[in-house]
Formats: sequence, C-alpha cells, structure tokens
Amino acid sequence: MQPLDCRRCGNHVLVKKNSFAHTSVQWTEANRCAELTPTDLTERALRPGCSQMRESIDDAVRAGVIEVPEP
Repeated sequence: MQPLDCRRCGNHVLVKKNSFAHTSVQWTEANRCAELTPTDLTERALRPGCSQMRESIDDAVRAGVIEVPEP
C-alpha cells in the first residue's frame, strides 16, 4: 500500500490499486474528513466514501504517484 494525503482535508490513507477499476483504501484518520463524519449516524452508514479522497487518488494515479499494475 502507498501513502497518500487528501488534497482537501489532509487525511492520510494507504492506497493500493489492483487495477484501474479496483482500489483498496485503508483509512488511518477519518476523523478529519467532513464527508465521513456527519452527525447523523444513518447518513454516515449510507455514505460510500469520500469524493475528495477519490479525486485525490485519481489525480495521484494520473500523475504516476500511485502505481497501477499492468493487466
């Protein structure tokens, strides 16, 4: 897994790309993420992830910072 920080909130995660379609994310400090810490627990349970982190990961892949294995 490769370290990456969210460009919005600075949350630190570990990322592994198994393919362009499959991404594994290990959150180390989700407490700073506004998208992952709504006050309503039902809303949080329904939230699939953080859009800003997704964009940060996509940008890192395009920049070559996060490696994607060859098919």
